[in-house]
Amino acid sequence: MSHLSKARQVFDIELAALKAVRAQLDDSFAAAVETVAAALRQRGKLVVIGIGKSGNVGAKIAATLTSTGSTSVVLSSVDALHGDLGLVSDGDVILALSYSGESEEMVNLLPALKRFAVKIIAITGNPKSAIARHSDVVLNVRVPKEACPFNLAPTASTTAMLVMGDALAMAVLEARGFTQKDFAKYHPSGAIGRAMLVRTGDIMRTGDRNAIAAQSLTVKEALLVMTHAKSGSLAVVDKRGKLAGVFTDGDFRRRMSSDADLLSRKLTDVMTRNPICIRDTALAAEALKIFNERNIDDLIVVNAKREPVGLVDSQDLPKLKLM
Repeated sequence: MSHLSKARQVFDIELAALKAVRAQLDDSFAAAVETVAAALRQRGKLVVIGIGKSGNVGAKIAATLTSTGSTSVVLSSVDALHGDLGLVSDGDVILALSYSGESEEMVNLLPALKRFAVKIIAITGNPKSAIARHSDVVLNVRVPKEACPFNLAPTASTTAMLVMGDALAMAVLEARGFTQKDFAKYHPSGAIGRAMLVRTGDIMRTGDRNAIAAQSLTVKEALLVMTHAKSGSLAVVDKRGKLAGVFTDGDFRRRMSSDADLLSRKLTDVMTRNPICIRDTALAAEALKIFNERNIDDLIVVNAKREPVGLVDSQDLPKLKLM
């Protein structure tokens, strides 16, 4: 088998595993979401425990939960019995990851955790295991087989655990009414933070760099305005100064070969009406989404009166470190 064929086989096995786990979802998942949300409302937190590969997956799940507003910590199942149980408080939720559900370190830790007023959610591939029996909610991640040729190395099972953790985090996020502004608060740095905190009014081109023309101007006159602004597009306004359309250099090139009188035509005859635009108060992340979905180069920015006040050029985004 070639390396490429092997890679595809692993993908196929893990995709099949995810489909199997998806089919196993039941009311236990809803119970887990409600349990976590209730604890967080009471200022509790999630304490994630796991051994080996499950522990590694647990650390990522805890990071995802924390970054989306669900306070989470990772507790070493070994160190917990030697003083680290101080991380646990009454009202917390324990998220226990163990595919077998019989990991000795985890089973030994359960009696100590039971001394606290906590809820335990197990993510396991064995709903009848010791850990599952001592849990309040069990999320079943049993997979048909591992991607390992010996069916030993945790592969498909850890992928299933990770996706279950992501599903839990996203469902809790929605249940708690977590918003984009909340997300920005927890990500003040990096590209995500900039896109979530910066507004279009902060990054748009204004003044001489923002090409605007009345719809009564000719195409020739409009091209001079665009050239002066060094812009590939122009916002066309009506008599009240409100956005009426857009004209781009792409529009000019497409019409030039078939319209000998193009330069003398009025903008109102050749412009694109009702163009895509964005408010000056919108987050830069919203502008990014529009660029990605609409495949455009320039985005007109308007104020509350729908007057064009700026232009976001997609070429500026990398320089602003927003892409």
